[in-house]
Amino acid sequence: MAKKQFKAESKRLLEMMINSIYTQREIFLRELISNASDAIDKIYYKALSDDQLVFDKDNYYIKVKPDKANRTLTISDTGIGMTKEELENNLGVIAKSGSLAFKKENELKDGHNIIGQFGVGFYSAFMVAEVVTVISKALGSDEAYKWESRGADGYTIEPCEKATAGTDIILKIKENTEEDQYDEYLEEYRLRSIIKKYSDFIRYPIKMDVKGQRPKEGSDNEFEEYVEEQTINSMVPIWRKNKNELTPEDYENFYTEKRYGFDKPLKHIHISADGAVVYNAILFIPENTPFDYYTKEYEKGLELYSNDVLIMNKCPDLLPDYFSFVKGMVDSEDLSLNISREILQHDRQLSLIAKNIKNKIKSQLQSLLKDEREKYEKFYKAFGRQLKFGVYSDFGANKEVLQDLLMFYSSKEKKLVTLDEYVSRMPEDQKYIYYASGESIERIEKLPQTELVADKGYEILYFTDDIDEFAVKMLMTYKEKEFKSVSSGDLGIEPDASENTSDAEEGETKDLFEYMKNILKDKVKHVKASKRLKTHPVCLSTEGELTIEMEKILKAMPSGQDVKADKILEINIHHEVFQSLKDAYANDKEKLNLYTNLLYNQALLIEGLPIQDPVEFTNDICKIMV
Repeated sequence: MAKKQFKAESKRLLEMMINSIYTQREIFLRELISNASDAIDKIYYKALSDDQLVFDKDNYYIKVKPDKANRTLTISDTGIGMTKEELENNLGVIAKSGSLAFKKENELKDGHNIIGQFGVGFYSAFMVAEVVTVISKALGSDEAYKWESRGADGYTIEPCEKATAGTDIILKIKENTEEDQYDEYLEEYRLRSIIKKYSDFIRYPIKMDVKGQRPKEGSDNEFEEYVEEQTINSMVPIWRKNKNELTPEDYENFYTEKRYGFDKPLKHIHISADGAVVYNAILFIPENTPFDYYTKEYEKGLELYSNDVLIMNKCPDLLPDYFSFVKGMVDSEDLSLNISREILQHDRQLSLIAKNIKNKIKSQLQSLLKDEREKYEKFYKAFGRQLKFGVYSDFGANKEVLQDLLMFYSSKEKKLVTLDEYVSRMPEDQKYIYYASGESIERIEKLPQTELVADKGYEILYFTDDIDEFAVKMLMTYKEKEFKSVSSGDLGIEPDASENTSDAEEGETKDLFEYMKNILKDKVKHVKASKRLKTHPVCLSTEGELTIEMEKILKAMPSGQDVKADKILEINIHHEVFQSLKDAYANDKEKLNLYTNLLYNQALLIEGLPIQDPVEFTNDICKIMV
């Protein structure tokens, strides 16, 4: 029997396929099962237009059969089969797709699409097999044929015997090597795992003979092995079911089965889109943060299916980074894939799906915030940081999408509030949205800088995340209200008339503060009388966009940026400490030097900033005690 050669282009493609196109060998089983499903689909299509052909779904299945003794793996189907010419055309020319040709001829639009649009899928078998044998009998034919190949050196076709229509693909599995263990593709548990992973939702039963143990009849402690044919796949994917048929428990079970997380989802989103792009999706908002979520190791993305066959475990292009916590899957017939079905082509369909998913997630979060506040706050404590990163990243390009989802702790409400809620309560005379930054709520509540704003009855938002202040700097305003730190040089609040000082007092104070500024040199930009302090003697404020909290965060980064906020030392001239400063300025400049350094270091400690010389600071304290 003469061996036929592949065409030169096909031969090169086959060599590429075996060595580089597919990233994982296990993909071969997905491809062969998908082709088998196509073959059964073709009978279904024919039955729609042929009254003589009755399609009874119960008669159609795919069988996977490992044989360790002979090192063979057989994938059989009860599909349409192939004639000699079809074997020649479909398997003799790589990248020739019989499924695609069939689809173009029939152009049926009833929702049963054909998966196998790439003829290369069949040749993935050569990644694990040294010999591939195909025995096929076409529907309505009395003849069967055997196609066989060892790879790039060519193939043979000859008549053979087969009782029923359909196709058997027999793989002679390669021997193990030092680097590769091919035995795994003969193991029942491994084959079942691959089928569940990639082909669980193929619409026809995928059967295997599964070994088990049961008690021997008439014995309580003796067991016997038995073999039972089982259906491995689920067949009907949850996303193709009517939403009205599904319960919350169904979605939770799917979340658990797909190992999206060890928690329970806070909310699910079931999408069935039938417009410019057709797709189904089930998305989950998790309850807890994955242990690696805020690390470089975390991979975002949704599972991507094409006609119920898993194509990618994580497709990052379907989620924006700020919604990377979302888990779930998308199934679409419309996506353009490369020849191995493992890589998406960046096309309009993908962009449309991603845009729609982004809008659905935002809408669901807004609904959660409005109708299930407790659940939203639980979500926000887990993932609010990511939303704030989303506002800051990409130069604020996404701030309009995310700003209404942000929450911060309120000095008045003593709980998390939205920016909209804050602005809706602002008095008419309040110019800014005020905030205070610190390591914790407890620390912020004790900050001297909050005194004037709180005394005016204005609400203060507490920023305890290192990203908070950077995020609002990127927002700049919310509903035309500018954000203002309570440590800002100008709070936009006019002092009470009783706090005004005379020109003489201002002149005396100015000279004192200029002297203190010279003592501190470049540690502060100015020393001035405070308009914000009520009971505390001293604090630091800042000029410019960079605040003290931002300075601390930037300095803590691995790059160790040497940045400094423009600090102002503010003195409460209505505090008794100020009288001591005036007396020292008039009578004892050395004591004034001591007081100035003490007050400056005290202000640093209040801000949580390091003191440059702790020994000197403690010695200065001792000096005023003797």
